Amino acid sequence: MGNLLAGRTVVVTGAARGVGRAIALACAAAGARLVLADILADPLAETTAALVAAGHAARAVPLDLAEPGSVAAFAADIAAHEGRVDGLVNNAAIATGIGGPEFDAIEIETWDRVMRVNVRGTWLVTRAVVPLMGAGRIVNIASDTALWGAPRLLAYTASKGAVISMTRSLSRELGPRGIAIACVAPGIMRNEATEYVPAERHRLYETGRAVPGPQVPEDITDTVVFLLTPGALALTGQVLPVGAGFVFT
Repeated sequence: MGNLLAGRTVVVTGAARGVGRAIALACAAAGARLVLADILADPLAETTAALVAAGHAARAVPLDLAEPGSVAAFAADIAAHEGRVDGLVNNAAIATGIGGPEFDAIEIETWDRVMRVNVRGTWLVTRAVVPLMGAGRIVNIASDTALWGAPRLLAYTASKGAVISMTRSLSRELGPRGIAIACVAPGIMRNEATEYVPAERHRLYETGRAVPGPQVPEDITDTVVFLLTPGALALTGQVLPVGAGFVFT
């Protein structure tokens, strides 16, 4: 992607592994200075060290989306060290029970935790980072499960539907400030975070895509990088199902 993000500071949550790590690597390759956040301390340190060793500017900051105090400390740390943020990727989330219990068997505690992390956490991070932005860019990572109505995954699907709705609403609130916000909604990918997903759910995706086959995190990173550039302003509020044609909008 050349130097599309040269001179820009980009924050990526959930950057320790999987999709977040791939996004961080792509942003670094595009020239961004990175602030990487995750609750997984050791994998986060490993990802950050790998980027620094490769000559990229990257710094790790711990973050627990379920704890408002952690989000506040995270934003204060960025304000003290970077001062200004040009891009935010809200990638961190939890997924439980893909292909698991039906809607009436979901534990209330599970439902509440998914909403606390995926919905409230995304809002809290956005609220904390926006004051550090000028004409910035925000990319929310949702899921195409909220577009096609994936069964036996209600808490996660509902949370990602909320992220999509927040993206649309925030586009109108943040637009007058020159901030664009868009949403990428990939399907299930093959990575360490989805090893527990039942084989039949993987097959559903891999045979149902317009371009059949497995999808990996690197398949969405070019889209995310572009959405972080100044040229993505006109895409604010949009939801892009970057999933090789499993769903269309």
